[in-house]
Amino acid sequence: MTTLAGRVYDACHLTGTFRLRSGQVSDEYFDKYLFEGQPALLREVAAAMVELLPPCDVLAGMEMGGIPIATVMSQLTGLPTVFVRKEAKAYGTARAAEGGPVDGRRVVVIEDVVTTGGALLTSCAMLRDSGALIETVICAIDREQGGRANLAAEGLELRAALTRTDLSAT
Repeated sequence: MTTLAGRVYDACHLTGTFRLRSGQVSDEYFDKYLFEGQPALLREVAAAMVELLPPCDVLAGMEMGGIPIATVMSQLTGLPTVFVRKEAKAYGTARAAEGGPVDGRRVVVIEDVVTTGGALLTSCAMLRDSGALIETVICAIDREQGGRANLAAEGLELRAALTRTDLSAT
């Protein structure tokens, strides 16, 4: 049986020239939507991420790729989920996190792919400003390009279901 890393690699590894959210240019890209769009594979990845969860009260899915993963993790665990925008909307509730309260709750942030962690740092700061207690970020894929260290500098532990090394070894 092929490993989870092998199935994810086969489903979403692309080669070419790609600009990453961090601004870096890469000759390979892990298009997470290609595994997130496959129900069985998405469930497998989410189940692997559930195994990494510390005790918590709420899952926070990052817009946009973290949302389907957090939703499946919520279904597997029964934990409530909030959906985190890249920035608070300027209308309606004007919240950065939708779906329920985070104030005073132990929140684990769920992300799809982490490169440098820049977007995560911004979103975690917004959640903390809303009263969320955040110590852990769990991602499907850590590209191993500085994200872990950058998050650690802000008191955030990164736990990854898969790493670039895992995927490249397939």
